[in-house]
Formats: sequence, structure tokens, C-alpha cells
Amino acid sequence: MKMEVTAMKNENERIAMRVSRNSIIGNVVLSLFKLIAGLLGRSAAMLSDAVHSLSDVFSTVIVMIGVKLANKEADREHPYGHERMESVAAILLAVILCATGIGIGYQGVTAIFDSSRTAPVMPGLVALIAAILSIIVKEAMYWYTRAAAKKINSSALMADAWHHRSDAFSSIGSFIGIFGARMGFPMMDSLACLVICLFIVKASVDIFRDAVSKMVDKACDADTEEKIRGIIRSQENVLGIDQLKTRLFGDKAYVDVEISVNGALPLDAGHGIAHHVHDAVETALPNIKHCMVHVNPAQDKKLELADGVF
Repeated sequence: MKMEVTAMKNENERIAMRVSRNSIIGNVVLSLFKLIAGLLGRSAAMLSDAVHSLSDVFSTVIVMIGVKLANKEADREHPYGHERMESVAAILLAVILCATGIGIGYQGVTAIFDSSRTAPVMPGLVALIAAILSIIVKEAMYWYTRAAAKKINSSALMADAWHHRSDAFSSIGSFIGIFGARMGFPMMDSLACLVICLFIVKASVDIFRDAVSKMVDKACDADTEEKIRGIIRSQENVLGIDQLKTRLFGDKAYVDVEISVNGALPLDAGHGIAHHVHDAVETALPNIKHCMVHVNPAQDKKLELADGVF
């Protein structure tokens, strides 16, 4: 069982590292392309967008460090493992994402005031093409990273996926601004920045709240707990569930359960039943880091279901 869990952790780490490396390569290439397009097309919006894409490289490095630390084996100082390091990485990315959104909003506000004092510059067609290409590439990177994050249940990787989408939003703003400037409406760039700012800040708040909830021993969702109950009830010789507690630990979860068994059974038989419950829960739900099972002798009175507890 332990070998299977270790193999799964290693596979998840390989997936996260591969996706992160591809993200870094994609962002570096895209940033250089945006930089060249911004210079040739005389577009300040595209130059800012290039810097934004380059900042994504830094966020992806944070993800790689977080995933690497989260997959370290338990040691004397951290007997429960290091899974919460991934939540720490997600919190850092949420802060960076929020700062990015505020920066885009600030840029839009200052541009509104500056537009009345400076003559607008007509961006070139190459900047408009670069904005379209950036939207397509960054949205594809979002879905690619999001799929991997959901597959391995990685909050840090999911935060990085949203960072890609924030870049796509930024490029949409650049496209609207460049297109509007070419059509004679330079103010559209600034207004688009303000709308994009709200989307990005909202995403960062959601990521931050999810990561924090995994740091403070929040219980698993109701569906997950019901699945656990169903697995336990289906085990032979389990007469009831006296108590069930769950707590999130990074992207993993701990389960503490008290089951009722026939009190006349010998100790080794009760231990065997508990061991079967432990293996069944951890096998069926790979995100369960550990299931602790306590055995109680069943009471003579009829067991009734009340509030999800037998």
C-alpha cells in the first residue's frame, strides 16, 4: 500500500514538473514575441503585456518549488509530511495574481488621466496580431494547466492556471485598446484594463480562500464524506459508524473514524476489521493521506441513523 502511494506521489510530481517546464518555455517564447511586436508596433499596451507574460515565469517557478517541497517524505520535524507547502505556494501565487490585477487597474486609471494631456499613438497592425495570438496561446495554457491540476488535485498548479488566464485577460485588454486606438477610440484601452482588473482580483481571492481553507484543518466536502461513509458501511462485520472526522491537509486529507463491531470478537479480529476499513478508504480515495480507525464494541440497543452518525 505504501509503495502504491509513493508511486502515485512521484507520478503526480512528474506531471506537475512537466506542465511547469512547458509553461516556462511557452511564456519565455511568448514574452519575446510580444516584446518585439510591441516595439515594432509602437504599442505601450503590448510592451506591458510582454512584461506580464514574463512575470508568469516567476509564478511557475514558485509552483515547481511548492510541489517539490510538498512531495518530500515525512521526517522527524514534519511527521505528517509537507503537503501544506503546496498551499503556501498557492497563497503566494494568489498575492502575485492580485498585485497583477491591481497593477493593470492602476495602469488603466493613470492612462485615463494621461490621455487628456498626451497625443495618442496609433499602434501598428503587428501589435494587434500579437494580442490575438497571445489570447489564444494563454487560454490554451490555462486549459492545459487546469487539466493537470484537476488530475493531480494540485492547488498550486490550479493557481498557476489562473495566472495564465489573467494573462489572457490582459491580452484581451491589449487587443481592445489597440483595436480601439486604431479605430480612433484610445480610451477603450483604459476602460478594458479596469474591467480586467476586477476579474483577476476576484480569481486571486478565490485561490487565496481555497488555499487558506486547506491550511486550517477544514473538513472535506459533504460528498466526499458521504463516499467515505459508504465505503466503511460496505465492509464486512462493520455494524455502524460512531463518529467520522475529516480534515484537509494541503491537497490531501486525514480521516478519523470510530466504527462499531461485535464486542464478542477477539482483539485480533477487531484489528483485522479496522485494517480492512483503513485499506478500503485509502485505496478508493487516493487523496486520503491516512485513515485512522478506532474500534468500539457495538451496543445492544438498536443503531439509528441521526445526522449522518450511527
